[in-house]
Amino acid sequence: MFGEVNDLSEVLVEEYRGEIVENVHRGFICGISDSGEVVYSVGEPERVTFMRSTAKPIQAIPVFKLALDEKYGLTGREAAILCASHMAEPFHIEVLESIMNKTGIPEDLLICSAEPRRIYHNCAGKHLGILMLCKELGYKMEDYWSIDHPVQQLIREHIAIISGYPEEDIQIGVDGCGVPVFAMPLIFIANAYLRLACPDLIRDAQIRSAVEKITRLMNAYPEMIAGTNRVCSLLLQDDNIVAKGGAMGVYCFGLKKERLGFVLKVEDGSSDEWGIIIAAILEQIGYDNKDTIQRLREAFPDEIKNDNGRIVGTRKVKFRLG
Repeated sequence: MFGEVNDLSEVLVEEYRGEIVENVHRGFICGISDSGEVVYSVGEPERVTFMRSTAKPIQAIPVFKLALDEKYGLTGREAAILCASHMAEPFHIEVLESIMNKTGIPEDLLICSAEPRRIYHNCAGKHLGILMLCKELGYKMEDYWSIDHPVQQLIREHIAIISGYPEEDIQIGVDGCGVPVFAMPLIFIANAYLRLACPDLIRDAQIRSAVEKITRLMNAYPEMIAGTNRVCSLLLQDDNIVAKGGAMGVYCFGLKKERLGFVLKVEDGSSDEWGIIIAAILEQIGYDNKDTIQRLREAFPDEIKNDNGRIVGTRKVKFRLG
């Protein structure tokens, strides 16, 4: 069970201040091929963890199955932010306001906290997408966040389909933004991103078409999925990659040409190490787009700087993919 397998994690990154190890970040990495095999691993691939916001592209599938982006005349940037963990940059807020204007969904229906406005919350795009579903299907909008709501049941069904994990076995919690969050073994989360990257593996034609559109949008508008110099937006500039991070150290990406799905989980919940961990994964598997790796290295260098810009330490990747 979750929380009982700490001894099966491995050291991913050590952080040094001067010559002293200040922090040690343990965790898990799982990479799955289109044959269903775990081909790369660090730690236990059966570790159960919450998907957190890595689930957002999947949670958006019903919206695109019903072509609600087209019904409301959403632009590509507007449609992309339905899958995002945005950073509330001005261009994000402009797009979210436009979605509300086009759909007629008022901001005060969003359950996510006001900071200072509800659409400033990084999950606002996901919430607007769910409310669009409620409106289209004639469901109550006030309790859209409840796991018992029909829209949340529909979302859980699609989580099961894309991950390949039995719906009845998915464990449910409450996410930071107030809607349900889904937990399953890492191998199935990796499988979900394999299918996002390789939608030909999805049998249902409507779901497959929706996934193809979602991933095209993520690659076409990477700045909408996270923000300036964020890991997701840097990776999504590479059309071969589908990527999305979540809270508490979980990150997923799929490689289209290589037909691989990856998930990593930093056990202490930190996201600061994502950039160098993902760069190391790509290097260790011999990924051929060196520009992508270089973007990560430049944005997330090994050196640790203090507030004055002085180098005071370093981060060292300690894992080797098994």
